Amino acid sequence: MVQVCLNGARTAADSPAVPLSPAALARSAAEAVAAGATDVHVHPKAPCGRDTLAPEAVAATLEAIRERVDVPVGVTTGAWAEDGPSARLDRVRRWTVLPDHASVNWHEPGAPELAAALLDRGVDVEAGIWSGTDGAARFAASPLAGRVLRVLAEVTDPDPVTAVRSARHLLADLTAIPHGRPVLLHGEEGSAWPVLGLAVRLGHPTRIGLEDTLVLPDGRRAVSNAQLVAEAVRQYGCAQRSS
Repeated sequence: MVQVCLNGARTAADSPAVPLSPAALARSAAEAVAAGATDVHVHPKAPCGRDTLAPEAVAATLEAIRERVDVPVGVTTGAWAEDGPSARLDRVRRWTVLPDHASVNWHEPGAPELAAALLDRGVDVEAGIWSGTDGAARFAASPLAGRVLRVLAEVTDPDPVTAVRSARHLLADLTAIPHGRPVLLHGEEGSAWPVLGLAVRLGHPTRIGLEDTLVLPDGRRAVSNAQLVAEAVRQYGCAQRSS
């Protein structure tokens, strides 16, 4: 499985390639799926370009993407998108169009309550466990651990030299938790490609996209999500044939 993460909290100031509007996100998603992505992760945006969980923005984004692709589409519920846990929970409860799944970062305040609300609404949950946080310990203590769709293991170490070691430490923490769910392993910035390579070698689902990195493995700026996905799929195919 290769998930495409279309935009993240980035704005046009990061790169003109970052899609922001529903139409741009839909076009980028379609191109990425054509390149080999099998799942979509997106951050709906307010008109100002900021992440939002507002029902109208989520609905417009999901409807536009689903008109162009026939793969699962998930959204963020990152704490930065709303002012406090109660506001975030209220937004999610008022969604009129539901994603297939939503990521919930387990180290953030209110994560268990938010995950429970999503599950009650029939939305699958990706449990975001970030390295360098207490997310793994909190997840281990949660009665919801066995009910999530998968664990989204995010290596926040941006150093390509140490990223693989950080990823292995994170995986070791998760292995000690009897949750029995698939682990999607990915990095960000300088760790994106080294961690993707590790995920492929270990047989984990992974993801790539302009949320995680703006560059190709050789350091050239990526012109689209599709270009990043195509490179990830190429590497994955090589790994499959050599295993």
